[in-house]
Amino acid sequence: GMEKPTLVSGTDGVGTKLKVAFTMDKNDTVGIDCVAMCVNDIACAGGEPLFFLDYIACGKNEPEKIADIVKGVAEGCLQSECALIGGETAEMPGFYPVEEYDLAGFAVGVVDEKDLITGKDIKAGDTLIGIASSGVHSNGFSLVRSVFTMTKESLNTYYDELGKTLGEALIEPTRIYVKALKNIKDAGIKVKGCSHITGGGFFENVPRMLPEGVKAIINKDSYEVPAIFDLIAKNGDIAQEMMYNTFNMGLGMVIALDPGDVEKAMEAIEAAGDKCYVVGNIEAGDKGVKLC
Repeated sequence: GMEKPTLVSGTDGVGTKLKVAFTMDKNDTVGIDCVAMCVNDIACAGGEPLFFLDYIACGKNEPEKIADIVKGVAEGCLQSECALIGGETAEMPGFYPVEEYDLAGFAVGVVDEKDLITGKDIKAGDTLIGIASSGVHSNGFSLVRSVFTMTKESLNTYYDELGKTLGEALIEPTRIYVKALKNIKDAGIKVKGCSHITGGGFFENVPRMLPEGVKAIINKDSYEVPAIFDLIAKNGDIAQEMMYNTFNMGLGMVIALDPGDVEKAMEAIEAAGDKCYVVGNIEAGDKGVKLC
């Protein structure tokens, strides 16, 4: 039913979040992270993922552990309505420690060319909506690991403000936004621009969707920042600007819309099971993002 089907693709890995999985010996959710990092980029371009392949490299092929990893990958594919069509497991003794592995993958999706989200039509007066993250997602873990020691004792520490252990908060899988973006499109709403808030936080990701001559104004108080970020900042004595330049700070996606489409779009996002907030707007000015 497409006039000009266009393929879009994304590739990524889980990164050093895997260190948390190794220490906790919990390997059944990092596969969701791997899928999410790829399919969210495809959704960001307006596409719907078609298929996914994973690549696992390990020091020793332990069938139960590999099965747990792939279980997570399969769950991520189910959440994004994407087919898991294959993958590769490489055993590399002497290169990876016996108990460690790396996990990466890629996805291919499709979008009608006219539905590509490019950001070119963003203009002053447009509204920014933020879609809530599930936590730290899969970026910024090098900084997290410099703040908290990756030991069983540290990760098993319960924090009242989190309502769970540190490890449980950190291992929480990356939220997949495919359904939310699809719901918006199915509601007949044009998403003018979309930023997947990954490594580099707000300052590096939001400007990518902007054309020249406009800037994004984001109100930090427009939503509640999850407690895990306050804990990281407090324990690491990390400046606020560094936090917003490293982490998603509670927003996994930021989208730009015509103000008249906001209410309908938010209903579509919430129907997908996601929380969302009006977090700012677009103003004329030098391309960039301003937090206030």
